[in-house]
Amino acid sequence: MTPRLTARFWVDAYRQRLSLLNIPCFVVAHGDDTAGAVLIKLSTLDGQARAYSRTFDLMSGDRVWAVLSEGDEYAVDEAITKQRSFDPDLWVIEVEDREGRHLLDEDGLS
Repeated sequence: MTPRLTARFWVDAYRQRLSLLNIPCFVVAHGDDTAGAVLIKLSTLDGQARAYSRTFDLMSGDRVWAVLSEGDEYAVDEAITKQRSFDPDLWVIEVEDREGRHLLDEDGLS
């Protein structure tokens, strides 16, 4: 079994990686430090956004980032609000990048 990082440790490391590339991000909702799930909202600053949630690929058993919602930023925000109503321990990190960079496909972030 692979050891898991605490949610707070992962969020701090993710924010640091983004800052190294000058990609702004903000903690919109602070979830449970130990076991809270993390949701990433990517805003391209043109009225469009995408929300990612981490799930398991049942075929491989790997953790992957899947698109939860995409399109108009207002609609994505509503989807995030709905998720938070189900899970009060949820972290929400908002990334702002016109190029659409989120780094979630890099090693160590799944």
